[in-house]
Amino acid sequence: MTAVREELPTSQGRSTRGLVPTLIFMGIVVAVVSSLGAPLIPKIATADGVSVTDAQWALTITLLVGAVATPIMGRLGDGPARRTVMLAGLVLVTAGSALAALPTGFATLLVGRGLQGAGLGLTPLTIATARDSLPPHRARPTMAMLSITTVAGVGLGYPVTGLIAEYGGLHLAYWFGALVSLVALLTAGWIVPSSCHLPRARLDVPGAVLLGAGLAALILWISEGDAWGWFSPRSVVAIVVAVVATAAWAGYEVRHQRPLVDLRLLRHRGVLAADVTAVLAGLGMYLLISLVVQFVQTPVGTAGGLGGSVVVAGLVLLPFSAGSFAASRITPALVSRGGGRLLIPAASALALAGTMLFGLLRHNIGELVVVMAVVGLAVGTVFAVMPGMITRAVPAQETGSAMSFNQVLRYVGYSTGSALSAAMLAAHTADGHRYPSASGYTVAAFLGVALWLMSLAAGVLLPTRHRQPAGQTVDEQLLADERIADALPDDERNADRTAALPR
Repeated sequence: MTAVREELPTSQGRSTRGLVPTLIFMGIVVAVVSSLGAPLIPKIATADGVSVTDAQWALTITLLVGAVATPIMGRLGDGPARRTVMLAGLVLVTAGSALAALPTGFATLLVGRGLQGAGLGLTPLTIATARDSLPPHRARPTMAMLSITTVAGVGLGYPVTGLIAEYGGLHLAYWFGALVSLVALLTAGWIVPSSCHLPRARLDVPGAVLLGAGLAALILWISEGDAWGWFSPRSVVAIVVAVVATAAWAGYEVRHQRPLVDLRLLRHRGVLAADVTAVLAGLGMYLLISLVVQFVQTPVGTAGGLGGSVVVAGLVLLPFSAGSFAASRITPALVSRGGGRLLIPAASALALAGTMLFGLLRHNIGELVVVMAVVGLAVGTVFAVMPGMITRAVPAQETGSAMSFNQVLRYVGYSTGSALSAAMLAAHTADGHRYPSASGYTVAAFLGVALWLMSLAAGVLLPTRHRQPAGQTVDEQLLADERIADALPDDERNADRTAALPR
């Protein structure tokens, strides 16, 4: 009986058996793209003759492009072009990886890393594909796994790309990214089903332009504020552009009938809690990751650095991946036992403790391994809980927009956290010196503690009881579909689902 359901055909007449591994592999590609940033920053600075602060843009620009690309790709992917958008995203990632691999200077590397940022917009599309293409009993666990794949994959991707960069050179690491992306492109082209039965989606171009301008100006101010002077004319212009563009974007989106991001969904307190936590958790996560990978590679005797290679820096993050993966397996059971409301405050407290540990104790690799394992478990728990908070709060027809906005806010947090770490360390780097002082790491770590404290407060205060939304939520819809399917004979169930798909 189960075997029949697991091999239901997609809209292209193919079995769904290979769809889940394909979607997860695409998530891993996103992680590989991310891993070509943080651990390689010291190597990029040395190879291209730029400061560590400037080299940090190799990570920040990818996350910034991802924050803008995610709602655009999500909106286009809501219609019949979803498969095309996914393939186009993988083409951009492959091209960006190849461009970054060319030994033509730092500017070309940044352009390539920017193109790679399109890969970060694939995550909500893979979740939507799983929701629409898989039978109910497989859709829910697959969606939860995909939500955590990027976070868990970061710790797996860093050691691999670090090893390649250490022994094969920086450019070979980017060629590896191009190869992985190409394999994902070919696999997705064969396996991912069409969504031609969905209504055509229209892109909100003004919304995309305003959002991009606001985010770019904000990240530019955070990244360059110390070099420019926080209240210099250039800094003031950047922050004014950020505030005006973001305010104009929010006002436009609320009035637009087909917005890029439906901000009205924030009226659901479950969505608001998930979104606030997404920003804070993203900030805290990438702030710590950026600090750890640079600290590990700082020479011994300088700011307490450990003098490790890029491989060691990558391996230190492996416990983060293990902790995140463990959280994705444990969290559903805790939620089903009624403990979901306490998970975000508890996980935030755990991340707070881990970040504080880095601020106080970072004398050897063993201490950093403990820090990353603890924070990985906490971050994995937070991100595993979010999809359920959203799907329980909004009607099924609004879930795609709500999930896309949550993903956008994660990437906003990631890019801001990356830029913030560079700014904090730059502020504690003396003139004529390449590396920051030990106090820079301590101050930055306690900024992370403050972020996790705010996440804890949001988890306690925001998720109050709310009215049941009009219409079925995704959880209710999946349960109803599963109960109906279980009541049908095997042949009738399979025929019913096949008939519902477009020819």
